[in-house]
Amino acid sequence: MYKFTAKEKLYALRALKTADMLVVCRRYKVSRVTLWRWRKQYDGTLESLEPKFSRKHIKMPNEQTEEEKTIINNLVRRNPNIGLNELYGKLCSNYGYKRNPITLYRYLRKSNYFKTKKRKLYKPKPYITPLEIGEKWQLDVKFVPRECYSGVIYEKMYQYTVIDEASRKRYIRAYKEQSSYSTIDFIVRAFRYFGYQPKIIQTDNGQEFTFLKGETRDGRIHAFDKLCLKLGIIHKTIRPRTPRHNGKVERSHRNDNERFYKTLRYYDFDDLQTQMSRYLTRSNNIPSSVLRSKFDKRRWLSPNEKEKELLSQ
Repeated sequence: MYKFTAKEKLYALRALKTADMLVVCRRYKVSRVTLWRWRKQYDGTLESLEPKFSRKHIKMPNEQTEEEKTIINNLVRRNPNIGLNELYGKLCSNYGYKRNPITLYRYLRKSNYFKTKKRKLYKPKPYITPLEIGEKWQLDVKFVPRECYSGVIYEKMYQYTVIDEASRKRYIRAYKEQSSYSTIDFIVRAFRYFGYQPKIIQTDNGQEFTFLKGETRDGRIHAFDKLCLKLGIIHKTIRPRTPRHNGKVERSHRNDNERFYKTLRYYDFDDLQTQMSRYLTRSNNIPSSVLRSKFDKRRWLSPNEKEKELLSQ
């Protein structure tokens, strides 16, 4: 709330002599009661319009006594890690403290006892995006929203997505289960779609991609890891619970929500597959501000155009 100075109050009272009260109220954004109070308070001197007191000088009747404050401060000083409940219990049992726990909490808060540690702002490390096609792929799975289903018997559907980091070209396909078999089938279809195999495939630590530590105790290797070893592809996993490390494919899933799933309605698996293939063609032809032409920096390219430009070089 704005506090008026004595001069501002005096200007408002002078304005009342020549202007209507409603006009002065609108000009200074005060009520008529406030203006009448100022007029009653004014005795011809500027000092009479000064505030008589502030809340800081009001002594509350139920305020902590100096003796209680000293006891609380000493207990907190001797026990820096003590909690509010334990502190309140010690005060009641040992010192006959009879105030409400909320009163104690408010005093501790004003005394800066509850100091919150400021979190360090996350500063992303510089990331070098590959400039050649097939250098690195990002692979992830997205759950198809249930709201998009308009049939009779609902089944969970999953969208597998792989994106080339250099060109941002994607391949997506729907599956009924999220498993290693679906992963292998999808990645083989992706090889056919792109027409080449990448050097690195980056995924999260999901069970459809890898075991928790790469290999189990009995020596078994995940089926997807076996495929990558057979084809000479490096399977790289990101740090657990850090989806930002797979940022390009995660961002593409957010675009899917806005461009595709927001208006999607399908009645069975085949219908979803058909609509998804049409959307794939559409999404790979949408220009992006990230994909700039090397010959004309002002021109935005689509993933298909960027792939052609990189292949021509």
